[in-house]
Amino acid sequence: MITIDGLTRRYGDFTAVDDVSFTARPGRVTGFLGPNGAGKSTTMRVLVGLTPAGAGTATVRGRRYADLPNPGREVGVLLDASAQHAGRTGREILGVAAHTMGLPKRRVEEMLELVSLSPAESRRRVRHYSLGMRQRLGIATALLGDPDVLVLDEPANGLDPAGIRWMRDLLRDFADRGGTVLLSSHLLHEIEVVADDLVVIGHGRIVARGTKAELLAAAGTLVRSTARAELARALGASGITHTDHGPDALRADADPGLVGEVALAAGIALHELRPADGAGLEEMFLELTADTQREGAVA
Repeated sequence: MITIDGLTRRYGDFTAVDDVSFTARPGRVTGFLGPNGAGKSTTMRVLVGLTPAGAGTATVRGRRYADLPNPGREVGVLLDASAQHAGRTGREILGVAAHTMGLPKRRVEEMLELVSLSPAESRRRVRHYSLGMRQRLGIATALLGDPDVLVLDEPANGLDPAGIRWMRDLLRDFADRGGTVLLSSHLLHEIEVVADDLVVIGHGRIVARGTKAELLAAAGTLVRSTARAELARALGASGITHTDHGPDALRADADPGLVGEVALAAGIALHELRPADGAGLEEMFLELTADTQREGAVA
């Protein structure tokens, strides 16, 4: 389990992370979302001991990362795939990490096979790797110690569609076997497919958190009818707030059952009635972070 409690980190007058609290639980993938500069990477860096916290705590299974006796055996970390030693081969990088963790050499071969780096690729210097290959090597390093927790920042960058699906299946299997996954990504569709829980951050503060189903359900109901004006009046008379959604649709702040009952009582025929999560995570994300966008800033 990962527990972030009241975490704050300032750089001079700039507050990168402001009283952030959330939990990533075992057996679940927690998606950590936010615009550029929102504080995702800073939070993760504090969690794995690369940046000190100004206030609050960030712990893994109740302990700070720095206090873990052999961190790689408990927490797999991938924050920057391009930070690997460019002059070493992929096999050498895994070999050094395995030696540091006290792991048998066979573990290197197992990880190379798991992430589909061929023998020839594993003997190539990392400076000659594509970004996708570096991501695979970074994932192999994170999984090398057979940890129970994964902390991954944008792990799908540089992967082709087949690689992204492979990543999704790998993380889903890891969580289904009881592991804890904290996953930051700007690929919202991939987060939507794999995540169980969502934490949305903007300007260093949490703007939403909960299960994926809860947050998407909060989007309300999409209802479509050729009698939109009459439907709007009926919803308003029932105390249901709503907004226009295209030429013949409304988005209502109520569940579909209640909206359907109002329409039936008013004698209004409906052409569509469904939860308004059809646009999925991207729509929810943009709405929640509309006031916190900082394109081009450093997270």
